[in-house]
Amino acid sequence: MQLRTNLPGSRGLEFLHNAAIRTGVYTGICLSLVFTAWLVIANQVPFLERFAFERNVAAAGVFVFLAAVPVFRFLRWPGNLLASSLIGWMIFTLVYRVLCLIYHQLSSGLRSPFQVFVVGVMTYMIFTTLSWIGTIIQRARAADIPHSKQGRADTR
Repeated sequence: MQLRTNLPGSRGLEFLHNAAIRTGVYTGICLSLVFTAWLVIANQVPFLERFAFERNVAAAGVFVFLAAVPVFRFLRWPGNLLASSLIGWMIFTLVYRVLCLIYHQLSSGLRSPFQVFVVGVMTYMIFTTLSWIGTIIQRARAADIPHSKQGRADTR
């Protein structure tokens, strides 16, 4: 027998029962935390300046890995992939906008928040489109279509 506990305030988290939304929220939070830590370490820890290249490569690697989580999780479900990735990227873009208010050189030196949003959305849209095409090919190959020559008139 399964025992469900309904804690006070747990009704507000009902939307997290959807895997795509949950993955998107977690991905957005993780991307935001990694980027914020990367930015704070780069600007506030001067004794690590001699390791700037290594720091940037490590942070970019973690960032790309976390950004790829929705792609790997929902590779066969393009709709969930699109929803999850857009939710995650929207959360990251909002945090990026707040960081632009704190670090003024961020939006002028790198990209504006709108440009960051568009680059992320376009990247995820490419992966979603490739996933959709792959799903169509897989379904077409799995379909049991008889290839009979009956009923076709020879017009030669």
